[in-house]
Amino acid sequence: MRKKIVLEQTLLLMKPDVLQRQIVGEILTRFERKGFKIVAMKMLNATKEQVGEHYEDEESYLIETGEKAKKGAIARGEDVSDWNSLERGKIIRQNNISYLTCGPIIAMVLEGHGVVSGVRKLLGSTSPAEGDVGTIRDDYSFDTFALADYVSRATRTMLHASDSPDNAKREIKIWFREDEICNNYETVAEKIFYDKSWDK
Repeated sequence: MRKKIVLEQTLLLMKPDVLQRQIVGEILTRFERKGFKIVAMKMLNATKEQVGEHYEDEESYLIETGEKAKKGAIARGEDVSDWNSLERGKIIRQNNISYLTCGPIIAMVLEGHGVVSGVRKLLGSTSPAEGDVGTIRDDYSFDTFALADYVSRATRTMLHASDSPDNAKREIKIWFREDEICNNYETVAEKIFYDKSWDK
């Protein structure tokens, strides 16, 4: 008996600058061309409560966030002798909340085989200009962690994508009710990739 194909879901958020720059369609096309299936999508004004739940206010998460920023600062040759990862994590979290609530966003759920890692690969680095050529963030932004730190703001990553299947499940529940997920239709890509009789 063949194993059932495991289809993952991931959350994708198009942040306010994507809408304001009017490049939603161009970016959405990249995921559709890859073959990932849109199973939920809506435009909304995110509340601080929603975003506060999305970016967890837990000490371990904040410290981990601060530690990642510290590594970047060290790589840039900055003095980190008085660095406090917890406090830096809190600042980053607050900057991200401000960024995601400064205008309307588009939230969506994408589905497919390997969709979590596949979407993140298409997005590229969270320091956009330092990503691989051809990734969405590198194609549409010249921002870097260093520039964001210099201006004291969130890095303009343009999009958020879940970093693991478990986090995807947690995040999707923040932004969508179960009855808003519409995976009861079939795409051509599904037929080509998942149906062994397609080429018969």
